Amino acid sequence: MTNTSFTPGPTPNTVRSTDGKVLTAPDGWILLPPGDAALTRRVKAAGDHWVVQEKKGRKIFSRGVWAPTITIEKIRSELEAERSTENYSKRKEADAKRRDKTQTEYVENFYAAVLTFLAFDPAHADLACRLARAVADHATPVGSGTVARTKRIPVEQRAEAAVFAWLRHQTTAYDSMTIPRVKGKRREVRRMLAQRSQELLHRYRRGDVVGNNCPLKKAFEATI
Repeated sequence: MTNTSFTPGPTPNTVRSTDGKVLTAPDGWILLPPGDAALTRRVKAAGDHWVVQEKKGRKIFSRGVWAPTITIEKIRSELEAERSTENYSKRKEADAKRRDKTQTEYVENFYAAVLTFLAFDPAHADLACRLARAVADHATPVGSGTVARTKRIPVEQRAEAAVFAWLRHQTTAYDSMTIPRVKGKRREVRRMLAQRSQELLHRYRRGDVVGNNCPLKKAFEATI
C-alpha cells in the first residue's frame, strides 16, 4: 500500500484516487479525523496510510487520514500518556507563552507597517493611529485567513492590502452590492473601490480639511 492523497469517495468508507478510481478502505483501517496535529503526524510517520483532502475554491481542507486501527490506537495511547505528565504540561505552557509573545510582536509590527503605509499628515495623526489599530486588530488574529497572515508577500504589501480590505468593507457599499457571477467581475469591482479608497487616503496624506461626512470618519463613528 502507498501513502497517497485521495479525495472523499461516494460512501463513508471509500476514497477517490487522482485518476478517478474509487477505492474501499482496507479491512482493519479507520479514518482518523483532523484536529489532533501531533496524532496525525505520528500516524503518518508510522507506516501505510491514506490522506484524504478536499479542494473547495482555492483552499484544500483535510478530511482525515485512513490508517490501521491498531496503529492509531497505539499512538493515541502513547500520546495520552505523554500528555498526562508534568513535563508535558510545563512544555505546553511555555509554548503557549512563546506563541503569545510572537503574536503580540507581530501585531505591533503590523500596526507599524500599516501606519507607515497610511502616511497621514500630522494634522490627522490621531485618525491614522486609530485606523492602523483597527486594521491590525482585524487582520492579524491567528487563523483569520486574512492577507495579514500570509508569508508569501512582504509585510509592507500585506499592510497595504489589509488597509484596502478594511476600507472596502467599512467605507463602501461592497458588502451589499450585487455583483454578477462573471469571471473577473468581483476583482474589477474591488479594483474600482480600491481606487476610491486611495483617493480618500490621499486627502488625509495631503492634510486636507475633511468634514464629518467623510466615509472614514463615519465608519469610526459606527464601529468604535
